[in-house]
Amino acid sequence: MSQDLVNVFLSALAATANPSLLAAVTVMLLTPHPKRLMLGYLLGAYVTSFAAGLAIVFSLHRSGGLSSSRHFLSPLGDVIVGAVAVAVAVALATDRDAPLRAWRARRSERKTKRERPSWQERMLSKGSARLTFIVGALLSFPGVTYLNALRHISALDAPAPVAVLLVVFFCAMQQLLLELPLLSYAFAPEWTRDAAARTR
Repeated sequence: MSQDLVNVFLSALAATANPSLLAAVTVMLLTPHPKRLMLGYLLGAYVTSFAAGLAIVFSLHRSGGLSSSRHFLSPLGDVIVGAVAVAVAVALATDRDAPLRAWRARRSERKTKRERPSWQERMLSKGSARLTFIVGALLSFPGVTYLNALRHISALDAPAPVAVLLVVFFCAMQQLLLELPLLSYAFAPEWTRDAAARTR
């Protein structure tokens, strides 16, 4: 099996651990009509992630930029990551991060006092499938893990249908925390409603 294909699968597994999606699903499960809201969010996420993923893969494939830049970007990326790691280590060893830690503690304390929900939570709690579609679309633009997978998909130089299937596979894995509750509603609605009630 190609190393690029292995990297695509590993990136897809990593993408399932999505804290933003978990928070959104938790908020939607606490509303009176979670199934409708989750479906709206999922459709919005699919539209953005499919469209962006396919556009990136096929533009990389057509431009040939991936093969020409791979040997330059990889060593440069290693140097940058190494320099950042050394800087962080020096800051931690010399206690130069103390002002940052103090600032974060003050900010966390202010946040705890306010207890104001995030904009995603406020939008999702309004109970509109249209709003969840918009939130899902906005929160599903390719991140680092997805971009890494797209680079490996393009490097495979596979036929177009295979590349499309790999993008679809990644997008489906990325939304697994949302797809599982939806499937549960489809096949075991009573049990899922009880589980949502217990969550409330």
